[in-house]
Amino acid sequence: MTSISNNEIKKVKSLQQKKFRDELGLFVVEGEKMVDEAVASGFDVTGVFRKEDIGEESMKRISSLSSPSPVLAVVRKPQDIYVDDPASLSDIISKGGLFLALDTIRDPGNLGTILRIADWFGIDAVFAAKDTVDVFNPKVVQATMGAIFRVRMHYVDLPAVSEMILSNDGRVYGTFLDGRNMYSIPLETGTDRPVMIVIGNESEGISDRMASLVSDRLYIPPYPADDSGSESLNAAVATAITVSEFRRRTY
Repeated sequence: MTSISNNEIKKVKSLQQKKFRDELGLFVVEGEKMVDEAVASGFDVTGVFRKEDIGEESMKRISSLSSPSPVLAVVRKPQDIYVDDPASLSDIISKGGLFLALDTIRDPGNLGTILRIADWFGIDAVFAAKDTVDVFNPKVVQATMGAIFRVRMHYVDLPAVSEMILSNDGRVYGTFLDGRNMYSIPLETGTDRPVMIVIGNESEGISDRMASLVSDRLYIPPYPADDSGSESLNAAVATAITVSEFRRRTY
C-alpha cells in the first residue's frame, strides 16, 4: 500500500475551502468517471489518489463526500477562468454564438446543473458575475458530472460583456414575469450574431444593472396560462427550458 503523508492529506483537505483553492490554484474531483474525465481533458492533473493505494481511512480524511469514492484527483485550475479585462473576450464574442450569463447564481447545485445544461446544448461560453458561487466548490464540481472539463467558463464583469454583445449587433435575453411569451415571438439563436441569455439570482432574479442591458424580456408561460401554481421556476430548470427553445429554433 502506498502511503500518503499528513502534509499531503492537509493540503488536499484544505482544497474544500475557496481560500486555499485560490491560494494554491488547485481543486479536487472525486469518482471514477470524474477522474477519467479530468485525465482525458486538457486540464493539468497534479495527483491521483486511490483508496486501494492509500487506505480507506486516509481516503475518508481527504474526501469531501460522506461516502468517499474509490478515487480522487487534484487538478490545476485553468488560468483564464478569471477575466479582469472583458475586452480580452472580444474574439469569442465577435464570432457569434449562444452564450449564458449567470447573474450571481449562489447555489452550488444550480451552477453545476447549469454547466451540464450548457454542455448538453453546446453553449459557446458561460460568463458569470464575480460573486457567483465558485465553480471549483466540491459540490459544484460533483454536480457538473464532468461538464466542468468541457464548458468554457469565465468570471467577468457581466454588464461589460452585455455591452460588447450589443455593440456587435447581438441580442441579450432575460426572463421576467412581465416579459413576452418566448414561444410566440421571433428569437435570434446565435447563428448570425452573438446572443446571450441572462440567468438571474435564485431569490432576486436579474439585477437592475443587467436588466437595463437586456434587449428582449422573455416570459416562460405556465400551463394552463391563467393558473401559474408555483411562484417561479428553479434557476437551472428555467435555464434548461429557455436554452432548449433557442436550440429548437436553430434546427
